[in-house]
Amino acid sequence: MNTETIFQEIAKTLNLRYVQVKNTCELLDEGDSIPFIARYRKEATGSLDEVLIESIKDLRQKLIEFEERREYIIEKLTELDVLTDELRKQLEEATTISELEDLYLPYKPKRKTRATIAKEKGLEPLAQLILEQRNIDIEQHAEKYISEEKGVNSTSEAIDGASDIIAEIISEDAIVRSKVRNIFNKQSHITTKVVKGKEEEGNTYSQYFEYEEHINKAPSHRVLAVFRGENEKVLRMKIRPDDETALQIIDRKYVKGRNESSQIVRKALEDSYSRLIAPSIETEIRNAVKEKADKAAITVFADNL
Repeated sequence: MNTETIFQEIAKTLNLRYVQVKNTCELLDEGDSIPFIARYRKEATGSLDEVLIESIKDLRQKLIEFEERREYIIEKLTELDVLTDELRKQLEEATTISELEDLYLPYKPKRKTRATIAKEKGLEPLAQLILEQRNIDIEQHAEKYISEEKGVNSTSEAIDGASDIIAEIISEDAIVRSKVRNIFNKQSHITTKVVKGKEEEGNTYSQYFEYEEHINKAPSHRVLAVFRGENEKVLRMKIRPDDETALQIIDRKYVKGRNESSQIVRKALEDSYSRLIAPSIETEIRNAVKEKADKAAITVFADNL
């Protein structure tokens, strides 16, 4: 993404003219401050206020960082010799950091996980067999993987390890993550509860001791209040949609039958969602919600000056 493309993208996103964005960025690059530009460079910016100039600055930085991240990921995947034409095309068509990271996730260097430990024990073929969901005796096949040397002492341990591998496969599925993220964005509610024993100390936050509100309807002052309450260890906060809705999406893609293998896959996908997917995406949503609330609060403050 070259400079001109970045300016065009900013203009489109903020509903501004290209020349306004270009001139503003050039003034910022010359070292002019945002208040100075807003007050004394109206002829160049088309009378943009401080909020819009700040938005241009922030968005340009995000677009630059996005392009740098894309180039980094393509370089790393090339080094790993896993960059197919299809994967490159998906990376080049990605429009958000989340999309880039989802595509990179299966190849990203990992710390030791339950799945990597299971792979070290040689259980990946069993995981793939279970994912096929053929009508076979899984216990019988799992017996082949019992090994004292590798630390697999029973068929149940073999199946549990294979399930950990399946859970990680599902958690790294870019399509699944995108669909679940969409549900989080559209359907999540902020819910808070008071930390036991903090009722008196945290009385300032009493209205949030039992609180729930849709993330897209909660005003910035309430969002920021519950984040403060959490930071002060008075409140426990979750930002989640109805988990069953998300699970149904994963189920539709991964559960192909009603046999023993399908039951194992279903259990693995539930584990994948609760242990890997939901916490990761909730962190993304939390950051986005907090950033949006911060910006809204700053705008209100500026308007009242």
